[in-house]
Amino acid sequence: MKAYPLESISLEEAMKKQFKMVDCMSRHFSGSELLSRGDLGVRQPDNEPLTTVKAEAAIADFFDSEAAILVRGAGTGAIRYALASVIRANEKILVHRAPVYSTTKTSFEMLGLIGCEADFNDLNEVRKVLKENDDIRAVLIQHSRQLIEDSYNLKEVIAAVKETKDVPVIIDDNYAVMKVSKIGCELGADLSCFSSFKLQGPEGIGVITGKKGYIDRIRKMHYSGGCQTQGHEALDVLRGLVYAPVSLAIQAQVSEEILQRLKAGEVKGVRDVTIANAQSKVLIIELEKENARQVLKEAQELGALPNPVGAESRYEMTPLFYKVSGTFLAKDPTLIDKMIRVNPNRAGADTVIRILKESIERSA
Repeated sequence: MKAYPLESISLEEAMKKQFKMVDCMSRHFSGSELLSRGDLGVRQPDNEPLTTVKAEAAIADFFDSEAAILVRGAGTGAIRYALASVIRANEKILVHRAPVYSTTKTSFEMLGLIGCEADFNDLNEVRKVLKENDDIRAVLIQHSRQLIEDSYNLKEVIAAVKETKDVPVIIDDNYAVMKVSKIGCELGADLSCFSSFKLQGPEGIGVITGKKGYIDRIRKMHYSGGCQTQGHEALDVLRGLVYAPVSLAIQAQVSEEILQRLKAGEVKGVRDVTIANAQSKVLIIELEKENARQVLKEAQELGALPNPVGAESRYEMTPLFYKVSGTFLAKDPTLIDKMIRVNPNRAGADTVIRILKESIERSA
């Protein structure tokens, strides 16, 4: 089983991200503001809570981008707003040749977009499809993997697009932010989109950061009081971005330890194991028997989470034992009985291995 997961940053690099986020906050807020719950409503002159405006500026500075905006609808909402800012109904958008993430597919249907595919693992094909389809108006790239065999380098794909055709590039950076060195907008894309809920932040708030022109269009779509991200929510987004990188770096270290221990044969009943982005970075465990559903049932009884809440949200402490992703199953439905995915979340390797071992024994 061969996979090409995204390269996780080290704990030291994660600490630097934490420090940078705090520094950006200190440059836009007074100390007393950071100890408050922020303001509410559509304050003049910008029709936004002042706290939210400052939080967005701090986020833009952190990602070295021109602007940022917080929107409702989590990562999905962020992607929809981003799409609406760069492309119109009945226009063509380039995507990777893979099962489209379910909420992205729904967004295309809602906005009336026409998908055009290329294998992002093959840069020559990306260039060829762009040249042969002069009516492509935008490109959407998922930073995380859609197929277990995906190996494309995001920076190289963005560069291949930009050198071939002058179209906006949107990056779905969910499952990658604060785990990797740089996200899409730092690698040459026009907009990066992600959910704050996956980064220890509040429910339902999405983040878009990148080119100011597109952000300004989104801001015009997003002016009413009910659409606004309120001040206390914006502060919670920042707090999540402070705590996420170190927490996720520790999680990545734990996953590597589990990988080595399982490969060494510590748990009977495991045929193979790898680390993959599916969609978050997880352990993909192939079992010797086709008893994955029973193993998952037993794991829940032993304290493992049976399903993600926000995929590494602030509510997810114990490890996640779950079926492999929908995009993987779309390619091979039989994996439902053969494989499970495990995310340690805040747990240590000993806890994950204990739950896995006992679950397999109970399922024998």
